[in-house]
Amino acid sequence: MTEQAGRRRDAAATRRALLDAAAQLFADRGFDRTTVRDIAKLAGANQSLLFRYFGSKEALFEEVIARSGREQLAATPPERLFSTSLRSMLDPEGQRNRALETYLRSSGSDGVAAAIRQEVGREYARVLATLTDAPDAALRADLALAWLMGIALVREITGKEPLASADPGDIVRLVLTATRTLLERTE
Repeated sequence: MTEQAGRRRDAAATRRALLDAAAQLFADRGFDRTTVRDIAKLAGANQSLLFRYFGSKEALFEEVIARSGREQLAATPPERLFSTSLRSMLDPEGQRNRALETYLRSSGSDGVAAAIRQEVGREYARVLATLTDAPDAALRADLALAWLMGIALVREITGKEPLASADPGDIVRLVLTATRTLLERTE
């Protein structure tokens, strides 16, 4: 029995290592340029374990994006969701949440982007829509999400200046001030 419990802990650790390695590589390279072999190598695991735990590279990708989104949704009060997402995306200490960057680098992949939008995007939008009493709350929430994605695209993917090197505090201050026009109860 102890041996089985040990295997489960190892299996959980291996699964986490695969998720962490995939998250890093997908953010750095995008979906198409990341190989199963590279993920397994970085995780220190056999490729067959990736298929055992996730079924496919596509399913692993979806899990990477969904995990980050679910964790943030579960841990963040609605009024802080936008600001927390923005701050974590801009974190200068290297602990930034790279889920949007990963999504944007991989958005051309067949079927994967659609599944992510449906699973995580809908929940983010639902939560953000609760921050206004306006009749167009869903549109306002989608506009706020589009702003986050746009910032990630211009800053992290294209590296356009001056946004690419702008101070994260300045970005947060300016964006949150403007966002309160759309979502009045945003932090």
